[in-house]
Amino acid sequence: MRIGLDYRPAAGYSNTGIGRQNLALEDALRAHPDVSLQLFGVAPEDHPLRRHVHCPRWGAPLQAIHRLPSRLRFEGGFLPGALREAGVELYICNFNMGLPLGKKPQDLRYVLQLHDLFQLTLTNSHGSRLKERVYGLSDKLSIGHSVKQADRIWTPSQYTADELVKLFPAARDKVRVLPNLVNGFHGEPADIADLQLPERYWLAVGTREPRKNIPWFVAAWQAARQQSSEVPELVLVGAPEHLPSELRVLHGLHFLSDLSESQLHAVYLQAQRLWQPSYAEGFGLPVIEALSVGTPVAVASGSALDEITPTDSPRFSPSDSGALSQLMVQLASAAKDNTEALKAWATGYAENAYRQRFNELLEELK
Repeated sequence: MRIGLDYRPAAGYSNTGIGRQNLALEDALRAHPDVSLQLFGVAPEDHPLRRHVHCPRWGAPLQAIHRLPSRLRFEGGFLPGALREAGVELYICNFNMGLPLGKKPQDLRYVLQLHDLFQLTLTNSHGSRLKERVYGLSDKLSIGHSVKQADRIWTPSQYTADELVKLFPAARDKVRVLPNLVNGFHGEPADIADLQLPERYWLAVGTREPRKNIPWFVAAWQAARQQSSEVPELVLVGAPEHLPSELRVLHGLHFLSDLSESQLHAVYLQAQRLWQPSYAEGFGLPVIEALSVGTPVAVASGSALDEITPTDSPRFSPSDSGALSQLMVQLASAAKDNTEALKAWATGYAENAYRQRFNELLEELK
């Protein structure tokens, strides 16, 4: 089967969650004996990516994936003809939108990998009211078009699948769940003595998006620290400017950014617990990363975190700050979790499990 893959997420944002899943799709397709893979994307005119990716003659920055004029030019002006010329039978796009514009040929099928619908259901950070309105409208039209055009829609969780069907009931029969690939960490963790982290600390990853719920979480942590001196210090992987100024300077609060993979490995490994307080998650990559090194987790309830977290891991409401503070005090002196059981859970999202499910879904499309 000759399969095309939209390579824009991997080329422009390889370290993001969606970029990493784009690379996971590429690897799974290359490993399949019945697949001839063709990649499609954009690049500057003299970029080496053009040697193995179908690109338009005109140049574009690798990070142009979110720029509406560039997207329309690629998805409407270039992609339909390029797919036809390459003889593609199945085309996969994995950043919630981006399928070709125009009428779909009868001999070509589309797969949309849709990670979440928060672009449509939540207020997102865009820097200005005008950008918020422009992106809100374009996201609604783009996602709606891709959902309608797709022959199959792969979501990373049943939660996202259910949210999709609520917004687009006609898509119900197209939806399949393909959990994200989380390979954990390779190699040895780095020596992070230079980061000067406390001996005991809890960890939270991601601060920018409002749905991560970090300001609320930090305030609850501060309240718990006032109740018990046993509550550890807190390390946030993210930028301090995403928190209100009064929370940035709390005693015992630390910020990290621009970590290498080996440094992040060590930060997860040395943490006493990962907290994921998001009120909306389509998957929850940091949870599986923490579990893969045997670090216990505690998660907010009500989204995909319910699915991907071991059943006996602590859960809390993402809006009841008093209950969260109380839970923090309790867990500050809790017995150590079974690290091997946590690691075993994480293998359910590693390469073997991912490839098995991916191949099942691909077989369905033959």
